[in-house]
Amino acid sequence: MGLFANKTLMITGGTGSFGNAVLNRFLNTDIGEIRIFSRDEKKQDDMRHEYQVRMPEVADKIRFYIGDVRDIQSVKNAMHGVDFVFHAAALKQVPSCEFFPMEAVKTNVIGTENVLTAAIEAGVKNVVCLSTDKAAYPVNAMGTSKAMMEKVVVAKARISETTKICCTRYGNVMCSRGSVIPLWIDQIRSGAPITVTDPTMTRFIMSLDEAVDLVLFAFEHGEAGDILVQKAPACTIQTQAEAVCELFGGDKSSIKIIGIRHGEKMYETLLTNEECAKAIDLGDFYRVPCDKRGLNYDKYFSRGDVSRNTLTEFNSNNTRLLNVEETKAKIAALDYIKAELANQ
Repeated sequence: MGLFANKTLMITGGTGSFGNAVLNRFLNTDIGEIRIFSRDEKKQDDMRHEYQVRMPEVADKIRFYIGDVRDIQSVKNAMHGVDFVFHAAALKQVPSCEFFPMEAVKTNVIGTENVLTAAIEAGVKNVVCLSTDKAAYPVNAMGTSKAMMEKVVVAKARISETTKICCTRYGNVMCSRGSVIPLWIDQIRSGAPITVTDPTMTRFIMSLDEAVDLVLFAFEHGEAGDILVQKAPACTIQTQAEAVCELFGGDKSSIKIIGIRHGEKMYETLLTNEECAKAIDLGDFYRVPCDKRGLNYDKYFSRGDVSRNTLTEFNSNNTRLLNVEETKAKIAALDYIKAELANQ
């Protein structure tokens, strides 16, 4: 962690699953300070006490800042002396954003603009913003707001001379707050039917540690305006539900099909056809550089690309699909699942 030695890292939305994963990864390193910026004082207080008990020798590296990315002044108040920012604050639930789309705009679009403006003004060296596969070909309010967030990132990156700004895009993070696996575990334990939206629906799956790995890769290797994507596997919802049943003794015959919810897709896309045309293969990752031709629109007509990559789209249907055993192994490796199994 030499890049972070004695540096100050700020995590917006830091009380969420991603923020906790970063703390678990970084606290025992030589990092100087980690600032948790969020609007929920209860979650901050719970996190403060948790790390004081669990990691007392390094818990004093954590600093808590109450604020809201919607309020630029509260962001600026927390940004002084910050070297790096991981911007994770967002409204992420598809149904809630469908019902309250302007709330998604305020947090995911305007909030991102506020964070980047404050970071540039404060002289922050590097900002990595977290996006989602739902931003590619968006069909719901959450994905649309995240797609606009990415446009804000790229636009800000073009004009920032000192702060490097890039973006990561990833799929479903297993066992993150509000995700489906904890719900299924509760349903199995209570004897309720295991609810599945559509058994043939596919989703990318990754762990919180893999999400942190992607952000760190973007931090180290991304260039201004980049969108970086990990080559994640996927599985069907049916496969995932059966894997959880096998791990927790659920009855597969009790799986109940409830239908697709507001704003859901049958499969998700990490790279669009248009992005694939210029994507750079980095082994385990793809890098999508931003268009840096400037505001002279005539160039768009005179300097087009005559060649393109053979990859046409990277989605949860054409990536590697895991079977039940592979999915079960991936789920069983999660710390959350290990703890839940130990408590059975």
